[in-house]
Amino acid sequence: MAARWVDVGGAEAVEADQPFTAELGGVPIIVVRCEAGYFAVEDRCTHDGEALAGGEIDTEGCRIVCPRHGAQFCLRSGQALTPPAYEPVRTFAVRAENGRILIELPE
Repeated sequence: MAARWVDVGGAEAVEADQPFTAELGGVPIIVVRCEAGYFAVEDRCTHDGEALAGGEIDTEGCRIVCPRHGAQFCLRSGQALTPPAYEPVRTFAVRAENGRILIELPE
C-alpha cells in the first residue's frame, strides 16, 4: 500500500528557530527545520503532556526543549535526551515538495 502524505502548510512558514504547528489525524504535531531538513514530532512532552511548541529549539543539535520542565528531545529520532522525560516523542516522516510541507499519515 502506498504511503499517504498530507499537506499541512507552506514550507516558508517553518522558520529555523520557530516550530510550525499542525494537526494530523487529530494529533497535534510540530514541524521544525534544522540542519538540512524538516522534522515532525508530536506536540506533547512525554513527561507531563505539555506542548513542545513553545520550547527553545537548538537547530545545530536538532533538538527541542520542553518549556515546562526542560526535558530535551532529539527531533530526528524523538529520543528523550534529558530528564525528567524518559520516553521518546512520536515522530512522523516529513518532506518538502513544491514549497509545501507534507507529512506521512500513519496507518
